[in-house]
Amino acid sequence: MAKQEQINDNIPLDLDLDDSKKQGTRVFKKSSPNSKITCYLGKRDFIDYMDHIDPIDGVVLVDPEYVKDRKVYASVLAAFRYGREDLDVLGLTFRKDLFCSTQQIYPPIDDQKKSLTHLQQRLLRKLGPNAYPFYFEIPQHAPASVTLQPAAGDTGKPCGVDYELKTYVAETNEDKSHKRSSVRLAIRKLTYAPEIPAPQPVIEAHKEFMMSPAPLHLECTLDKEMYYHGENINVNVVVTNNSNKTLRKIRIAVVQNAEICLYSSTQYRCDVAVLESSQTICGNMFIYQCTLQMYYCRIRI
Repeated sequence: MAKQEQINDNIPLDLDLDDSKKQGTRVFKKSSPNSKITCYLGKRDFIDYMDHIDPIDGVVLVDPEYVKDRKVYASVLAAFRYGREDLDVLGLTFRKDLFCSTQQIYPPIDDQKKSLTHLQQRLLRKLGPNAYPFYFEIPQHAPASVTLQPAAGDTGKPCGVDYELKTYVAETNEDKSHKRSSVRLAIRKLTYAPEIPAPQPVIEAHKEFMMSPAPLHLECTLDKEMYYHGENINVNVVVTNNSNKTLRKIRIAVVQNAEICLYSSTQYRCDVAVLESSQTICGNMFIYQCTLQMYYCRIRI
């Protein structure tokens, strides 16, 4: 059985859950600071397929000698943060809870028992009698995880909608959890977006200058219409300069546009990725090819 040391919750752990197979099953593991409870998850991204959503299933390993007469709870919380954390003063927080579900894990309650998933069966067989399963279902109306890209100079946790799975030890589910005996795991609810064949995106623009014989023509082409997080965006730029102006710089940016509806409708724009070329164009035609890499910063809305 794997040791219960605390590890980075962003790094999956390979557990040999089946002795008959050499290749283990990859699970996410995180322990509380006092190492008395440990949470195991098969994945941290849960997909919304429109007709159903992946359930949140996992196992909690409990130390009965530490818990004694207390209980172990697990909760899933979805919250929308619409302001910086350093502005939270006098009990006023720029955060709104959207969805919260809590259940008692230890001691187990017969009314909450559900059929075990394949992963839970293997984890329980591997971890022993002190492991207890949990199962959550995300409602259909729950929003997807999205993070608003922080602007330059912003500090603290970025705005957006985030999901968190927390397991903790307490007398009742309303008691405040202690950091030393609780485990927090950030999870994401993503929307399934299958690739649909579509024409290659192309856009053209013209710019006319005073006292110039002809305009400046710009054409930009992408290799496809939809990109997944972590994918490279291949951009092809063709510049036809028939004017008497000298083109000194080309700037390409991926801009995140968000419409936030809270007390009133607000639009938010921020550059996610920017690439600039300082090459001077002397001829009439110039072809510029580049690749923009987009990083997923905990999408949470």
